[in-house]
Amino acid sequence: MLIRIWGSRGSLPVSLNTAALQEKLVKALVAAAGKGLDTEDKARAFIAHELDFPVSHTFGGNTSCVELESGAGAGEYVICDMGSGLREFGNHLLDMHGPGKTHTFHVFMSHMHWDHIMGFPFFAPVYIPGNHIRIYGCHDALEHAFRRQQAAPSFPVEYDNLPATIEFVQMKPGKSYDVAGMKVSTMLQAHSGDSYGFRFDHGGKSVVYSTDSEHKLTDPRETDAFISLFRDADLVIFDAMYSFAETVSVKEDWGHSSNIVGVELCQMAGVKRLCLFHHEPISDDERITGIWRETRRLEEITRTDAQLEIYAAYDGLEISI
Repeated sequence: MLIRIWGSRGSLPVSLNTAALQEKLVKALVAAAGKGLDTEDKARAFIAHELDFPVSHTFGGNTSCVELESGAGAGEYVICDMGSGLREFGNHLLDMHGPGKTHTFHVFMSHMHWDHIMGFPFFAPVYIPGNHIRIYGCHDALEHAFRRQQAAPSFPVEYDNLPATIEFVQMKPGKSYDVAGMKVSTMLQAHSGDSYGFRFDHGGKSVVYSTDSEHKLTDPRETDAFISLFRDADLVIFDAMYSFAETVSVKEDWGHSSNIVGVELCQMAGVKRLCLFHHEPISDDERITGIWRETRRLEEITRTDAQLEIYAAYDGLEISI
């Protein structure tokens, strides 16, 4: 399976402003002094292998959108959440195939907070007849949320005027479904208005998408239930929006978790890879890189068995399992 991150931020989209970009350029130019980078190939190699990660990269600013490619069917795509990253995914498909080729999209919604649905009105395939979009979720108001977002005065194109075929599929928490060649399991999570985590199993590989979920680890039954959901997963995409200190103080009960809890849960469940996700919008590239490095160090000093590989999600990241 191949997992692509199209949007990794939480709450609202953010952009790299001019001051932050210029700071990266200053650091890059100082680091390049005396390197003799007189060709583009040399410059690219220097960027790829010698620059520090927060100088050569940005974590990006799109809100939650993740693609799961399993190869189950030609022209079928599996997506988790429709944050602003969905716009780039749709544009990418148009660039690859043009507007004449139609597709089927299976979209699994953790919940309908605005940062998770805001990409839908700007998703190019929804304006192309012949495309089929199936939106799966456990909330009763699933369809209502999308209709309301398209309605005047919020958006100029009413829902009923969208040319693509759109279908809403009501799921029940705790049940498993077969979709696009994958076994999909669902689980209720602690978040305002409720959120749902998903586990995808296909061809002996498994991915868990668990964002917008607060884990306090104070209720053994709840903890055991998530350990079962995560058990032996090849990858867990995990809400690590806050620091551990924030989750037990000023931001307790805000519905999000930390990198610390993510490591602990994944270690207990025997997970192979953990991807920190739903980054705090006020955190810049330096801050998120620092959290990522701290998380890897925590994993090293608490490791008792196999290594838990740690990723920090960024727009454009691909993880192969």
